[in-house]
Amino acid sequence: MAGCGNRQGGTMRERAIVFTGMILLWMGVSLWGEEPPAWEKANPLRPIPKSPLGIEEELTDLDEPPTPARVRLGRWLFYDKRLSADDTISCATCHRPEFAFSEPTPVSTGIKGQKGTRKAPTIVNLAWTLFPHFFWDGRAASLEGQALGPIANPIEMGNTHEKMLERLRSIKSYARYFHEAFGSPEITLERVTKAIADYERTRLSGNSPVDRWRLAREENAVSPQVKAGYELFFGKAECNQCHFGQNFTDSRFHNLGIGWNPKTQKFADPGRFAVTKKPEDLGAFKTPGLREVAKHPPYMHDGSLQTLREVVEHYNKGGNPNPHLSPKIRKLGLTDAEISAIVAFLEALSGEGYEDTPPSAFP
Repeated sequence: MAGCGNRQGGTMRERAIVFTGMILLWMGVSLWGEEPPAWEKANPLRPIPKSPLGIEEELTDLDEPPTPARVRLGRWLFYDKRLSADDTISCATCHRPEFAFSEPTPVSTGIKGQKGTRKAPTIVNLAWTLFPHFFWDGRAASLEGQALGPIANPIEMGNTHEKMLERLRSIKSYARYFHEAFGSPEITLERVTKAIADYERTRLSGNSPVDRWRLAREENAVSPQVKAGYELFFGKAECNQCHFGQNFTDSRFHNLGIGWNPKTQKFADPGRFAVTKKPEDLGAFKTPGLREVAKHPPYMHDGSLQTLREVVEHYNKGGNPNPHLSPKIRKLGLTDAEISAIVAFLEALSGEGYEDTPPSAFP
């Protein structure tokens, strides 16, 4: 019986130790009596976010849902400039959170100040797409593929995939977080892009004034002008031919005449044609989503239109005529007041859920 008594006492002591350990972990203190490193404090594990009003699916319903460990790792990698050849460029250099993960410039600037030819599109709400097309020309078939491209692009991050992996492997503290995220400490290209993509999937936007008006029945959430813009968007202006669904995009490619030079009869950028080599895709670019669109002027793939009003006016005039202009583009006959109403509607698609700031410390 004495033995049983000792075992019971041992069990109680063990439970007390476990309970104390749980309290210490909750307080951010390790079982060894040490505080977690600064980079963990700057980037703690967080639950996978719930979708805001206006987004019908949940991240947990995806075939391979993000996990808190992968998202935390991906957040570090997304903001870590050490993925570039000279430690100056990260994913967030162009996909800036304060501009809804796009940028305020016509085109992106990469390593050594090199200018690209396209504006960085937003990554907001890319967990769900009607078609697996990423980049303006759709050359990537997944978010992982999109994350892969800039690292080895000579005018973006300017690195090679091999050297990027070597650099990450040389940072010993990263291994434990790859183990936490994937079950072993190996750092591979597939794991790097998976973690970045899972972080990107958590950048959600919803609960905009339009969502609160249309879905929560808050009649005062938007102005009469926004309501008029909504009717025009889905009516006279026929914007919903391409901008529809919860993200306001068909995920397809259309020629609006942007970048067409009538003198040379050429496009500055071939667009989707560079991928498919189909003549009908010449000058066609992917339809962008419209949530948070007011946060990141200028607009179009080349940043050539400075304001949302200029964008609506471009559609109103029927685009720029060229041999491959989309048949969906025609003169709309909108008045100045109607253009202003559509702009007000677009501005009312600004919501919440995507916001973030860079971690203050890294492994």
